[in-house]
Amino acid sequence: MARIRVVVPVLDECPLFELAVPCEVFGRDRRDLTPDWYDLALCQSADQEQKSLNGLSLRAPHGLEAMRSADLVVVPACADASYRPPEALLSALVEAYERGARIAAVCSGAFILAAAGLLDGREAATHWMHADELRRRYPRVEVNPRALFVDEGDVLTSAGTAAGIDLCLHIVRRDFGAAVAAEVGRRMVVAPQREGDQAQYVSPGLPVPAQDRGLGPVLGWAIERLHEPVTIPQLAEQARMSTRTFTRRFRHETGLTPIGWLTRQRLDRARELLETTRLPVDAVAERSGFSTGNGLRQHFTKVLGTTPSAYRRAFRSVGDTE
Repeated sequence: MARIRVVVPVLDECPLFELAVPCEVFGRDRRDLTPDWYDLALCQSADQEQKSLNGLSLRAPHGLEAMRSADLVVVPACADASYRPPEALLSALVEAYERGARIAAVCSGAFILAAAGLLDGREAATHWMHADELRRRYPRVEVNPRALFVDEGDVLTSAGTAAGIDLCLHIVRRDFGAAVAAEVGRRMVVAPQREGDQAQYVSPGLPVPAQDRGLGPVLGWAIERLHEPVTIPQLAEQARMSTRTFTRRFRHETGLTPIGWLTRQRLDRARELLETTRLPVDAVAERSGFSTGNGLRQHFTKVLGTTPSAYRRAFRSVGDTE
């Protein structure tokens, strides 16, 4: 397998964090995790220095022709929703897409993909503050104002700032499996990857008791017990809430139901075990909380479109253990 070529265009007045995220995830040498890591290149649309929002002068080593060899193009956030991308950049994105490259955008970078026509008829994410404007300017885009990121296969978009990390780690998981993505996240000292359909933020209309500013401790408690039959009443008891209040709070904080969240966590545990051990599928099912191999197979097929055995063959880690 050849190394995956990632190209990131440097935009005028781009926010540094959103530019740095794909560079950190894809640009560091992580061949100790997998020999076929990414090969990252920065490009720009003009032979002149670009200015970041922080006032730094930026010069990419390549022109837009670098996109002609890209397997993945990641467009960082632009200065704001009113940014007008150069026509040369839009043409290069369309050409890369038509050639078969995946195209991703972080935060307001979705406006650039929309301007290129790459989001027409697709669901897309952006920062919740820009969602209405994206919908107004590009009515053919199905804007999801709550999602952390949206994966449409060959076109991917994310919400702002930290959601860009979630999107990039999601891409790593697609390319190299859950275990490698989890290790990259650990090295970046970020929380375990959040799913794209989680909420961007807590609804301001839901009061948060002073003694409980979040469900983090409860989620941690549940993750330690994925192999057990954890119930919603047990989770509510840990949160010191009624089942009804807990379920409502959980949905507002995570964008998922408690059962939906537990299923996602158990699937992630099963994927990691399939990648890193030789345990039989029934044993993987038991350790990840699905009880039986048939139960695990059903969830795998429904959510991932494949079987546990096929997934294991595709993402077997080099250093698997007994």
